[in-house]
Amino acid sequence: MSAGSIQVPSDLKCQVAAWFDNDQNENTRNEINELINSENWHELHTRLDTRISFGTAGLRARMEAGFSRMNTLTVLQASQGLATYLAEKFANNKTVVVGHDHRFHSKEFAQVTIAAFLQAGFTVYDLCAVANDGAQDVYVHTPLVPFAIDQLNAAGGVMITASHNPKLDNGYKVYYANGCQIIPPHDRLIAQSIGNNRKPWADAWNFDLIKDEAIESGRLVNAKAGMAEKYVNTVAQKLISTKIPRAKQGPWFVYTPMHGVGCEIFSKIVEQVWGLQENVDYLCVAEQKNPDPEFPTVSFPNPEEKGALTAAINLAEANNIVFVLANDPDADRFSAAVKYQNNWKQLSGNEIGFLFAQYTWDTYKKKTEELKSANTLVLINSTVSSQMIKKMAEVEGFQYRDTLTGFKWLGNEARVLEKAGLYVPFAYEEAIGYMFSDVVHDKDGVSAAIVFLQMIWAWAAQELSPIDILQDGYARYGAFQEYNGYYIVPDLAITNTVFEAIRESYRREGRQYPLRLGDEFTVETFIDLTVGYQSDTPDHVPRLPVDPSAQMITAVLRSQVRENDSVRFTTRGSGTEPKLKVYIEAISDTEASARALVKRTWDALKKYWFRPEQTGLTTSF
Repeated sequence: MSAGSIQVPSDLKCQVAAWFDNDQNENTRNEINELINSENWHELHTRLDTRISFGTAGLRARMEAGFSRMNTLTVLQASQGLATYLAEKFANNKTVVVGHDHRFHSKEFAQVTIAAFLQAGFTVYDLCAVANDGAQDVYVHTPLVPFAIDQLNAAGGVMITASHNPKLDNGYKVYYANGCQIIPPHDRLIAQSIGNNRKPWADAWNFDLIKDEAIESGRLVNAKAGMAEKYVNTVAQKLISTKIPRAKQGPWFVYTPMHGVGCEIFSKIVEQVWGLQENVDYLCVAEQKNPDPEFPTVSFPNPEEKGALTAAINLAEANNIVFVLANDPDADRFSAAVKYQNNWKQLSGNEIGFLFAQYTWDTYKKKTEELKSANTLVLINSTVSSQMIKKMAEVEGFQYRDTLTGFKWLGNEARVLEKAGLYVPFAYEEAIGYMFSDVVHDKDGVSAAIVFLQMIWAWAAQELSPIDILQDGYARYGAFQEYNGYYIVPDLAITNTVFEAIRESYRREGRQYPLRLGDEFTVETFIDLTVGYQSDTPDHVPRLPVDPSAQMITAVLRSQVRENDSVRFTTRGSGTEPKLKVYIEAISDTEASARALVKRTWDALKKYWFRPEQTGLTTSF
């Protein structure tokens, strides 16, 4: 096979032929042709030998031509498979919701998705339909998709977004009929359906014709305005319990949507609920206010990253403001910074999670006894998040659950508990994700920002800072401190090698788990969700789901230096990045001793488990 005068190697011929047989996008066809003309066979193997994998996060990858990348063909194939699967599951309810953010090609990928579902006989609620005059692009924040699924009782939904990934990435996020991200076995079965529907259907590339016919027949519905209004009203009715008056002394907080889509819906809510106006009651970082897929002022569009809030903090400092609120680009995550005793502190995901849990508990306590008995409180977080709310639950007498990493697990667990008659108003994960179940069963950065505003206003009325609330929590429940980091994995196979070497180190001694970590720590409990072992259950079967394809170990350690101090850590391979992640949390009698303890734990794990000098792992921590 050849392209022009270039002879394609025999081990690439089938892949190249398959691409040109299926792709009708001129840009991506040209991209493959350019790689052929430059004889970049290594890159072509990278792009064409493997297919982008569909998992519980849907799809996410760099936007380029090739079966392993995000492009119109791979989105079309995913949509045909997903539509076929949902049509089989919900033959009498063929309705779906589709939305997209402002990233490069997001609109295009959404149009491909919509056309595929229309071909499969679905009615599609388009959250980003362009207004009649077409003067302005329409975007939505990610939580509006699961919200709309609930409102419409739809069979599922798709959001085109890569959240806070680098600018050249994009993603295809799938929600099921319960308004939650998909979990097994749906991910596996959808992947099979995609594999069975790779060949583009007849007319699959005639997007405009398919859409025009569906608009005429009423099967393509412009749903943005109606759903946004319902979302605003739901937030107002379900989450607002504090009146925030208009500012008399000038703006009192700064907000940034991080070049994303959050400003439109955030400003609409604060104006409708409290009458708050930009430049009067709050300031928005001007250069980050409007959606911009280039993300020009940040090196990485993630509010967690060092320096990401610098512009917002500088604006606050220049205007004598002590609170900064931030959403990530698709507005499903939330972060905050607080000025306290003349120093700025960006709150960690776990610190914000505790503050929300404290506020939730305080709100719950105000309910009448009749309401409380009918609504037994349960709070949830993921197993890599802080155990502080677990201790809080033990002390205060409400219930607590943990789940595997990811809101697919948190949202579905909340649904299960609610079905059992329990009240689950809040859940969180340390990666700045917060779920308020009265609105959606997924992380929602806008709802989080609204609740956070109420908290800081109510506490300020008592002359308290969020830092004061945190310190009071440490006094009540113990000083919890975290040290979360990661190792860069130069080759993904190294992750498995590192974990197998860890297991071999104690199996050689005939043990199912290690008894010590270095000289300081003894192991109290040990959970390996890869092999399916938990040391403190009667049958040694883990409480959480086992996944042999993913590396994950959790342990609780006891310090021999200070016998009342303990540490809990989880280490796992990342499912979306070339990273081996480590989450460490210590509890001690003071913040200082807990901080020292987590650092000693990191150092011990580095020395005895991860051994970067031998394994090739690297870290900046």
